[in-house]
Amino acid sequence: MKLKLLFLTLVTSPLITLCQPSFKITHGPYLQAMTDQSVNIVWTTDKPSIGWVELAPDDASDFYAIARKKYFGAHDGLKSETTLHNVNIGGLAPATTYRYRIYSQEVLTHENHFVQYGKVDASAAYRVQLPTFTTNNKKAAEIHFAVVNDIHERNDVLKTLLNQLDWKQVNMVFFNGDMINNCRNEEQIFTSFMYTAVALFAQKIPMYYARGNHETRGEYAAAFSKYFPAPSGKLYYLLRSGPVCFVVLDTGEDKPDTDMEYSGITNFDAYRDEQAAWLKEALKSEDYITAPYKIVIGHIPPIGGWHGNIEVAQKFIPLLNEGGAQLMIAAHLHRSLKRMPEKEGAHFPVVVNSNNSILKVKADANQLLVEMYDLQGKLMDSIKIKPDNK
Repeated sequence: MKLKLLFLTLVTSPLITLCQPSFKITHGPYLQAMTDQSVNIVWTTDKPSIGWVELAPDDASDFYAIARKKYFGAHDGLKSETTLHNVNIGGLAPATTYRYRIYSQEVLTHENHFVQYGKVDASAAYRVQLPTFTTNNKKAAEIHFAVVNDIHERNDVLKTLLNQLDWKQVNMVFFNGDMINNCRNEEQIFTSFMYTAVALFAQKIPMYYARGNHETRGEYAAAFSKYFPAPSGKLYYLLRSGPVCFVVLDTGEDKPDTDMEYSGITNFDAYRDEQAAWLKEALKSEDYITAPYKIVIGHIPPIGGWHGNIEVAQKFIPLLNEGGAQLMIAAHLHRSLKRMPEKEGAHFPVVVNSNNSILKVKADANQLLVEMYDLQGKLMDSIKIKPDNK
């Protein structure tokens, strides 16, 4: 009997191993929170695992020439056991290009101090061209960036707009809110727009997010910032690249917190107060003060009579006026609009991009040129901003 059981064990053990469910990377990678010295690389797996990134210089050396340094996803000294991997890599050189590869290893069990690991999955590296990224350059003489918004899960529109760009020139892309209809689950984030973003650019060119009001809706909305980490660790932040300092605001919802649509879950009036206090100090930073161009990006414009528009106009615009902002790029209205400086409102132009157009922006020593193109690639409007030479 014992021999029979031993025989069955020897025969079935390989079958058990072979029948174990597969483990794989499911989404990504994509770049977030790029600065001149750091970057976050984000991806997902189908089962809990630890994750890490290996970097190599963008030179002629083979990726396998030496053991590359591992940068682990970790928090408070512990490697993260998760399906959503967010690896922050610091200590990088400005204006430098790196090759990278992502890895995840399944965590089968974790009991007390003993961890049993399973399979490793990784992005391809053998006989393929690894993705690269280039850190920001605060001293660059010029930069090119693009802005899209209010896509509302229309991947065909997103592809059409982004395919107008010359990716050899673009330094960064901003998603200015409402890329999704609501946040219900992880898969929706990717099927709504991130599959398209990763396929077209986001593995190699950083994408920055200004959250819209539709990203605040749904049972998965609280997880949004985990997928789109920002340089500040908040959903509002200041970013310097070349001659431009970007002030990115999270304008929140468009109706009062008490509106029945929100079921009592929102607290955006206090959140905008929090941002205003931060903004007052951020506008005193060296990156902002010394920038030839000071650009604000936020989803809801200070235009219109809804509560969110009024909050933006009352809480942010006076601070931005005092701080010398030169342009605000907004969205939300689903139509294009250009409002020039006003004595009683914004002392700088406000450009609202429609839900069917893309902004292509070039900033150099002479001017910041904003051009708006429709789905057919036709130039709809433009505006020029002269540098602040203070």
